[in-house]
Amino acid sequence: MFFSSEPLDTIVRALALSSVAVCWVVIVVRVIGLRAFSKMTAFDFVVTVAIGSLLAGASQAASWSAFLQPIVAIASLLGVQWITARLRRSSDRFEAIVQNSPVLLMHDGEILHAALDATRVAEDDLIAKLREANVLDLSDVRAVVLETTGDISVLHGPKMQERLLDNVQRIN
Repeated sequence: MFFSSEPLDTIVRALALSSVAVCWVVIVVRVIGLRAFSKMTAFDFVVTVAIGSLLAGASQAASWSAFLQPIVAIASLLGVQWITARLRRSSDRFEAIVQNSPVLLMHDGEILHAALDATRVAEDDLIAKLREANVLDLSDVRAVVLETTGDISVLHGPKMQERLLDNVQRIN
């Protein structure tokens, strides 16, 4: 691709292509916006993982066409993500189709076992998240929510505004 000597060509190709690919991702993200890697939805997470994989593929390309394909795919994925985000903002129906609902796993100090079962979250994992959030007493926990991204949010303290649980699914 660059040199006739295979070891030298491999090194130069890796350095050059990975640098160009990373710069391309930065340029496309600047055009699309900071939300590109926000991980707000499962779709965002998948796009982020896919871009990492495509970036690795571009860095290892042995030909220009093998380099161009992942570069175009990165722009395409970020474009689809941008369009999806726009549609989600403008259409409640589209939002309902592509977006999962967060699920309440614990409320006012009580573990909701039906929700744990439905979401396949082990009680030990929930307790670990409570420890990470520095919860010292289960009665201090106002809510634990399995977010649409798979993250677990722990809300604890003396009181909580119920508005924080708007659109959170409650499984009985």
